[in-house]
Parts: sequence; C-alpha cells; structure tokens
Amino acid sequence: MSWEFLTIYWRDMLRFVRFRIALVVSLIQPALWMALYGAAMSSNFSRLSTGMVVPAGESAVSYLTFMGAGVIALTTLFTSLFGGISLLFDKNWGLMRELLASPMPRNHIILGIALSGVTKSFIQVIVVMVFGIFIGVDFFPGYSVVQTVQSVLGVLLFVGVFSLGFLFLSSAISMSMDTPEGLQAVITILTLPLFFASNALYPIDSSPGIVRTLAMFNPLTHLVNGVRYFAVGRDFYAIGIHYAYSSSDILISFLALAGFAAIMFLVAWRVFKNAVVT
Repeated sequence: MSWEFLTIYWRDMLRFVRFRIALVVSLIQPALWMALYGAAMSSNFSRLSTGMVVPAGESAVSYLTFMGAGVIALTTLFTSLFGGISLLFDKNWGLMRELLASPMPRNHIILGIALSGVTKSFIQVIVVMVFGIFIGVDFFPGYSVVQTVQSVLGVLLFVGVFSLGFLFLSSAISMSMDTPEGLQAVITILTLPLFFASNALYPIDSSPGIVRTLAMFNPLTHLVNGVRYFAVGRDFYAIGIHYAYSSSDILISFLALAGFAAIMFLVAWRVFKNAVVT
C-alpha cells in the first residue's frame, strides 16, 4: 500500500504548528466566540424565555449550551473551508508543479490535505468543548466516564466526516483559483447561506419555508444535529422549544454527511486529475 499522503499530511501539520500566531488564533478564536457571543446572547434568550413552562420530568438547557454545539459546528466549517488554502500557496510558490509531476498519485495530495484538516478540526473541537465546560456549558449532562468518552468519539466522528466534505470542496476551489483573494471571496459566498440557513445558533422552526427547506439539505444542520445528540442529549428543551433526536434521525444526518463527503471527493479528484500547473 502506498503511504505518500502521510508526507503531505506531516508537512501541512508542521506548517500549522510552526506558524505560532496562526496556531494561537485558531485555538483562541472559537473560545472567544463562545465566551463573548454566548454570554451576551445567553442572557438575552434567558430573559425572553422567562415564563416558558417545561413539562415535569423534562430537561431544559441554557442557550449557552444550545449554541455551544453550534460553535463547534461553525468552527469546523471555517477551518475546513480554509483548509485548502495551502494548496493555493503551493501553486503560487511553484511547489504544486513538483507534486503533480512526481510519481505520487494525485489523490494522495487530496487525502493528505484532508487528513491534516480533520486533525486541526479535532484539536479545535476539543478546545471548544473543554473551554465551554469551563465557562458553564452543560456538555455531557449526567454522563458517566464511559458515556462521555463514547459521546466525544461520536462528536469527533461527525466532525471528521463533515470536515472531509468541505476540505475536498476547499481543495477543488483552491486548485481552480489563482489568488488568495479569489478563494476568500468564494468562501465568503459559501459561508453566508451555510451559516444562516442552519440551526447552529438559533432554532429554524419559525423560519420561512424556504429557509427550513434549505436547512434540511444543509450539511451544517446535520453536523449540529449530531453534535447536540452526543454532547447535549437526545431529548431536551431549549429556548422554549422541544428537541428530540432518535437514532434514525442521527443515522440519516450521518449518511447525509457521508454522501456529501463522497460527492466532494469525486469533485476534487476530477479537478486534480485535470489540473495543469505551469
């Protein structure tokens, strides 16, 4: 079996670690997002939901906990969409020409970048979860040690599959662009609808029909479903709304993410297969 993709993976991880400022920012930014946005919005939503009755025996979670799962999803989205930018730098510096001319299969370039991107996402997600618990997010409520470990692995499984899909997409876009500005513009266009047409930071039950339809096909929504199922619980109330996730719901969300990742890999593979860098 050929393992050349590990060289790409190791090189990208070394770049990630050695750029100290980028490393620190990538770890602190999601924590600040949760601390500042979460603290401000949690107090507002708590005030608005005052008086809402939760049925006896049901668990209610704070908005900070509700949006904590959304922050994990948003952090993963941003990290994955920008994960392919190293390929653009390789193009501009002439390194991609050498990689494409080498005996290494081109799909190993994709796999190496994807694996490093997933590793970065795992690191950031763990930082967010630990920091969230530190500031009062009620992740893994009442779970035993074994249940907590299983739930963390479940979260990472969803994060990993989601990351792969958007890393493949980012790689394909990066290989089609000539400047970082062009890549950033495309990512911005993609981020807005993915961000707002999802259930990451607010419920979509009262949204217009078109938004609810888009959310059903939005990979970010399916990631949030998985994270909330494992990290918050399968049945809870938040902001006066009842959330109940069955095993079949989570399986559907996982299959949707896996299908998205498979399609994006085919797109990235086609782009790399036809790539010509002069």
